[in-house]
Amino acid sequence: MNTFKNTDGKAVLSRMVKGIQDNKGYLGEVDGLIGDGDHGMNMNKGFSLFGTRFAEEHLSFTDGLYELGNILFSEIGGSMGPIYGTVFMDAADAGEGLDEITLSDLAVMLRAGLKGLMEIVDAKVGDKTLVDTLSPSVDSLTASIDQGDTFAAALEKMKEAARAGRDSTKAMVAKFGRSSRLGERSRGVLDAGATSCCIILESMADGILELLSQEG
Repeated sequence: MNTFKNTDGKAVLSRMVKGIQDNKGYLGEVDGLIGDGDHGMNMNKGFSLFGTRFAEEHLSFTDGLYELGNILFSEIGGSMGPIYGTVFMDAADAGEGLDEITLSDLAVMLRAGLKGLMEIVDAKVGDKTLVDTLSPSVDSLTASIDQGDTFAAALEKMKEAARAGRDSTKAMVAKFGRSSRLGERSRGVLDAGATSCCIILESMADGILELLSQEG
């Protein structure tokens, strides 16, 4: 299948929650190398709050993204809450009203999330932030549409782009956040935001792939 039902999307959100929960310690370790080490804790707090709060409620993919974004925006500490909150809520707004979500729809949603992010931060590709993961992932989806890829193939390519984007930050010097104070000493370490973004996008893709296989 090349589409999934928006109403079935809570399963995708659950995969995203588990992805962050399973990597809480790892994200803390990555952040602790050049940051304050609380990225894993804060992300886990927000995603777990969402998972617990809506455990018994039926949510669509877009509604769930919005609720997750709202929690991250308003209820967790650090700078990443508002950043991820904006990405998710803007993505959800772009998909509002959809019954079925296609590859093109997902690309539009994630592009809207990236656009919202770029409006609140000055970071661009190469600045060692989550933009280095999110931007090439969105570009990958767009390229897949142009190439006529199936939804499943596009998601696999998006995961590859996310991993490559995450890994690219290791050679970069941080331009934003606490790690920017280290200058050249920030080189040689992955960016924590780029790493969590990769986990989120891979988990999202795996959740959608499972839905596509079920509906196929």
